Amino acid sequence: MALPERRLTIRLEGDTAIPVFEQLRAQLSVMVAVGRLLPGDRLPTVRALAEQLRLAPGTVARAYRELEHDGIVEGRGRRGTFVVDEPPHSEPLEERRERIATSADRFVFEVRQLGADADGALAAIDAAWERADAALEDGG
Repeated sequence: MALPERRLTIRLEGDTAIPVFEQLRAQLSVMVAVGRLLPGDRLPTVRALAEQLRLAPGTVARAYRELEHDGIVEGRGRRGTFVVDEPPHSEPLEERRERIATSADRFVFEVRQLGADADGALAAIDAAWERADAALEDGG
């Protein structure tokens, strides 16, 4: 599964005692743990992410090495760096799918009680998704 064509939203703080490579490692680790990066997703190349974040390639490479040491990603040579099939500290894929289905069932039940149709419900989801993406980009 390829990483969708989108940029990763990563916030790095320069005025903290936490090294930049560790901030990057921690944020990517959380993205895997919460399912924003899924098993099989390909991470950006070291060079591409370094350019995006305006970091030295060695900084990104160190974060990737730490993630690989933690068992979260695996380097596959020239093919790239990928999230492992069952990352540690992440919810198993089947359990995550079940939770998503349960949430969807609950949402449909509630919007039907409010008299909304499928188009209205999907429009509300789209709007909520956009608000969530905007909040992530704003650091919130």
